[in-house]
Amino acid sequence: MTDRGALEADVKGHPFLIGMSEHHIRLLADCAMLTHFAAETTIFSQGDTANRFYLIQQGAVVLESDTAGGKVEIDRIHDGDLLGWSWLFPPYVWHFTARAVEPTSAIFFYGTVLRDYCEKDHSLGFELFKRMSEVMTRRLQSARARLLSAYSTHGIKPAPPRPGR
Repeated sequence: MTDRGALEADVKGHPFLIGMSEHHIRLLADCAMLTHFAAETTIFSQGDTANRFYLIQQGAVVLESDTAGGKVEIDRIHDGDLLGWSWLFPPYVWHFTARAVEPTSAIFFYGTVLRDYCEKDHSLGFELFKRMSEVMTRRLQSARARLLSAYSTHGIKPAPPRPGR
């Protein structure tokens, strides 16, 4: 099997992408490569430009938020999970910091290229959005619960809601 064939097989076999069409798998593989992170490596930092995402093959990554009370663990991402959805939504910045907590292998995707593919092929964009929205909902609920817990533990009061929201 060629390197391209092996990459397509990895993309197709990842649990996040099960059931996607062969056409979409080929498009995804066009903007993908395999990568590896050593333990304690920062993968991306809160506030930086979000231009990529990862599908974790093996390992563990922690998502952290910088708050007034320090870093708060938002979630742990493991084998078969998606890491990073901020590349899909303006203003394209990371909302959390991601750090490998053990050696981690992943499939890296160039989000900027993939955004262009999604603009041209709306069915690809829809498939990715459906899958990512499930992850986003779960992660945002986790973030809310953990941040509220951190605020109560450190005696910090969350900012009041902005008018009109």
